[in-house]
Formats: sequence, structure tokens, C-alpha cells
Amino acid sequence: MSDPKNPSRDPFRDARREGPILKCPFQGEELPMILRHADVREAARDWETFSSDAPFRVPIPSEEDVRSMRQLPIETDPPEHTEYRAIAEPYFQRAKQPDMIEKVEALIEKMVGSALERDSLEVVNDFSLPIQSHALTYLLNVSESEAETYIGWGIHVFKVTGGPFKKGTELEDYLQAQFDRAEADPGEDFFSALTRATYQGRKLTREEMMGFGNLTFAGGRDTIIHSVSSIIAHFGEHPEALEFLREDPKRIVLASEEFFRVFMPLTHIGRVCPVETEVHGTTVPAGGRVSLCWNSANHDEDVFEHPEEVRLDRKPNPHISFGFGAHLCLGAPHARLIVRTLLNELVNRVESIEILSANPHIEVEPKYSRLNGYEALEATFRERQRD
Repeated sequence: MSDPKNPSRDPFRDARREGPILKCPFQGEELPMILRHADVREAARDWETFSSDAPFRVPIPSEEDVRSMRQLPIETDPPEHTEYRAIAEPYFQRAKQPDMIEKVEALIEKMVGSALERDSLEVVNDFSLPIQSHALTYLLNVSESEAETYIGWGIHVFKVTGGPFKKGTELEDYLQAQFDRAEADPGEDFFSALTRATYQGRKLTREEMMGFGNLTFAGGRDTIIHSVSSIIAHFGEHPEALEFLREDPKRIVLASEEFFRVFMPLTHIGRVCPVETEVHGTTVPAGGRVSLCWNSANHDEDVFEHPEEVRLDRKPNPHISFGFGAHLCLGAPHARLIVRTLLNELVNRVESIEILSANPHIEVEPKYSRLNGYEALEATFRERQRD
């Protein structure tokens, strides 16, 4: 078992070598964490044995105390999941459309340009958070001025609005107001689309609309923020990496996938066993949970050669940072657009990045401790000089 006092990107290495699971307590419940790549993929595919039809209990820790509705479509199983997903998917596919690509490119060009003009900047709150917030307005097709509200929520919307153990209301109040507005004066935005959407021949209930809205803001927020911040830190620590991408910009696509593999912000996700189930020699009671440990699977030595190394030309790269099976992340195209655009802009305009100070975000649990993004990261961007 790894030493929980020494956090790393792969705190599950020793446990993964010793056996397929690591038993770890979460909120008074001991969960078997499934660690190996093949086992995690198999469990993610088997929704009948490992169900997502468990409101509030898919995230680990569970979220009964920070929200009041089931997140959709993630907290459902097929066939309901398939139908719910079809409602939201067209908006999340907007990340592939030329007009949105142009907006994200202009946004990141502006953000990098601003960073180059400053002596230093705090990357998490003054760079990563604004990129995520403004890009989300493009995805949802709402006024870009809404980004200021999203920025005001900070990195972790539940923690900021309600604290880790209190039911937050700011996000829910915001969503209610957006749906009220959309029903009174519908437009072409995400909220209006949900007020017009139907499920099994009927209009969505307000609770269902709220479930879609809640996941949209909670699911892709700190994940993108931590990914962008971790990439900036990597270039600061490894200046040769920017030059490596400059030598062949075609490497940017491979590099983005490697960053997603290594800097996977979501350690794991929960599934519930509807009946008593043997999970690699451990009995999970009916209604008990298991953990699908994405982070461990992404470092499985049987799949990734030298997984501890960041190889920006790694190929193949079958990481599962966006999940696997029916619940493949709806926001994957959006995340890929942001990261690839960022890499392209850094390669073209930034000579080097110097890290002035760093306050890592460390996820601490009884059986492991994991480096996972940054609470704060002060850096200087130096402009590339061209002939």
C-alpha cells in the first residue's frame, strides 16, 4: 500500500501490484477501489452489476449534503440513461462547431496575451478559472457576461456555495432563475432547450432540468481548471516540453491526451451494487458501493509503458480519463477543445514559463494521498521572440 503521507500522481502503484482492489473508508463506508485498467473498464461497462442509478452516491464522497436533486444523465442506467443523454448531447457536441472553436481560440489568445503582458499571474484563479468560465458560456450559448457569475463561484462550486458539509443554494438558485427566464422568454441557449425537451413523450420536470444543469456546472468545473493549471505547471517544470511540441505541432493532439491521462482530476467514481456482489474476492452488500479508480487505471503498468513518465508523443494511449462505457463523459469534446487550443497558443507564443510559487491541491484519504492540481500557482510567462 502507498504511504498516505507522501502524495504522488500515482499513489496506488503498490496496491495495484499487490491485488486488484484497495479497501478504503469513505464517510463510514469501506469501499473496494478497483485499481487495474482492464478491471475498471469491465466494471464501467457492466451497468447492471455496478449501477449508476443511485442519486447523490455516484460521486465519492457522496453529495447528499451539497445538492438536492439527482444529476442527469450520469445518475441513471440504460435505457433511461440513453434517452436522457440524447437530450443534452447536442449542446455538448457544439464544441466541434467552427463558430465555437473560433470563440475558444480567441479567448485563449486573449488570456495568453494578457499573461505575457504581466510580470506574473496566479494561474488557478486568474487564468484557468476564467478560461473555463468563459468557454462554458459559449458551450451553453448564453451571454458571455454570465462568466463573471461563474468566476465568482471559485473553483469548487459546492464548497464555495455551501461548504463541504452544508447544502449549497447559490448554484441551485442560479439554475432556478435561468429556467424561470427560459420558460418566460425562451431563446437558443441550453436552459431554453431543456424547457422545450421531452422525455418519454412528456416535458421534463423542473427537477429533471435542475439535474441536467447541476451536472453541467459541477462536472466540468474543477476538472478543467485543474487540468489547465497542471499543464502550465508541467511546462514550468519541464521547459523542454514546449520545445518538443514546437518541433512538430502535430504532437499537440497526442500531448493533450497524455496530459488527460497523467493529470486526471477525478480520482474515481462510485457505482452501487443492487444485490450482494463478489468484487475480486470482497463481498459488497446489496446497496453497497464500489470505486472505479480512473487514476490508478491510467497508471497501470500492464497497459502504459513507464506510466510515471509524461510522454507527449505516447501512442497508443487508451486512458480512461473521460470514463468508459455508456457513461463516457459528455464534456470530453469541450475539454479537448480547450486543452488543444491552449497547447497550440503556448507553443506559438510562449518561450518559457517560470513557476514562482505553488500550493498543490492534495486529496487526502485514510489509505492514500494524491497530488491533484493546485490551490494556487504563481507563474511568469515569457514571450517567444521570432525572427
